[in-house]
Amino acid sequence: MTQSLHAHVDQQLENLSALSTLLEQELHLIGTRDAEALMTLLKQKEDVLEAIAQTDAAIDGPYRAAQDSGALTSEIEAGIAKAKSLLEECQYRTQVNQTAVEQGQLRLTHLRNLMLEVRAKESLTYDKSGKPKGTGMGRGVKA
Repeated sequence: MTQSLHAHVDQQLENLSALSTLLEQELHLIGTRDAEALMTLLKQKEDVLEAIAQTDAAIDGPYRAAQDSGALTSEIEAGIAKAKSLLEECQYRTQVNQTAVEQGQLRLTHLRNLMLEVRAKESLTYDKSGKPKGTGMGRGVKA
């Protein structure tokens, strides 16, 4: 039973390492705004997350049984501790990526607002009393 548990813990460490690498690549792709590559990476990340969930479910029962019977080895406990550490690292990287996406969205919103302001200034005219008045007509349109 501990052999199986040890194998599952090793598999989980591999899965978490793969996720960490994917999160690092994701941050790079967010920065370069390569949407196509990002979508491919997101599919890979989804597959790794599914593998992590399945391995976690496979570990749960044997781990609890070994813990109750006192059959946990220090090797398995060290593997579990390392997996928890990797998981925390992945959570941190996920937060960093989320912040990068939010910052990118804010930049796009700011750029969109600037473009709208420029368009509004281009269409600005004045009425008879000298007050500014927006018009729907573009530049060079004569009525």
